Amino acid sequence: MGMTLLSGMVVAGCYWWMNRNVLTDPRFFDPNEQVKKKKSKPKMSLGESFKYLLSSPYIGCLAVLVISYGVAINIVEVTWKSQLKLQFPDANDYNAFMGMFSTITGAVTVFMMLFVGGNVMRRFGWTTAAMITPVVLLVTGAIFFALVVFREQFSWLSTAMLVSPLLLAVIVGMVQNIMSKSCKYSLFDPTKEMAYIPLDQEQKTKGKAAIDVVGARLGKSGGSLMQQGLLVAFGSLAAITPYLGVILLVIIAGWLVAARSLGRQFNEISQEKDEEVAAPAGEPAKAAS
Repeated sequence: MGMTLLSGMVVAGCYWWMNRNVLTDPRFFDPNEQVKKKKSKPKMSLGESFKYLLSSPYIGCLAVLVISYGVAINIVEVTWKSQLKLQFPDANDYNAFMGMFSTITGAVTVFMMLFVGGNVMRRFGWTTAAMITPVVLLVTGAIFFALVVFREQFSWLSTAMLVSPLLLAVIVGMVQNIMSKSCKYSLFDPTKEMAYIPLDQEQKTKGKAAIDVVGARLGKSGGSLMQQGLLVAFGSLAAITPYLGVILLVIIAGWLVAARSLGRQFNEISQEKDEEVAAPAGEPAKAAS
């Protein structure tokens, strides 16, 4: 609670300093300039959102990315936390482990955002940056589910590492969650927002509204609905784990296909925009020649 209070004071202090020093600086803010009212975000119903997503391949692919991430991370997190509770049945031990997990996640995420995300996009382009997150989820998720489902077959590995098979699965699941969350903030979120840049204003507003209504909500609840259905059919989380692993592979495969398709469309639209901007500049030179 002390850290919570301290963090709140830091946020309030930053806000006060920005209003006192930044927004009074004529280099950043002109009080005489008329402030335009922010356009209200269009409100779309669930049916209208689905219809708009289906009518636009570009926005549809973007929605697949958002839904796929939500479903994939939900499937892995629920399975991992079930293993974690088996390893740490005591509440104090569980909270201590989660505290360590949150600390490492924060440190790795900051490192990825400062030194990895921007460099990857500059050197390799949008498509490569967008596909790193599903590839990381695919590799680490496959290893994690293999250790959970085929625990006895990997007993030699846990023996060699001087840990129990359960603890080995928990550690691998922790690495998987850390990598997936750090990739989300450093690569997935920036590439998702960049994908809106080439679109016109109407596509941006309607596309974001549709993805907020369908993509974000369906992504968060989709994984839970799948697990609830499997639990009703098979009775326990341990029994449905192999099926969750297969579902995860299918979801990520669709994610990769959508990311590749969206990357091709993104590059084509961006190139057309660049040509439109460059065309007026080239006309005088052509006339002079």
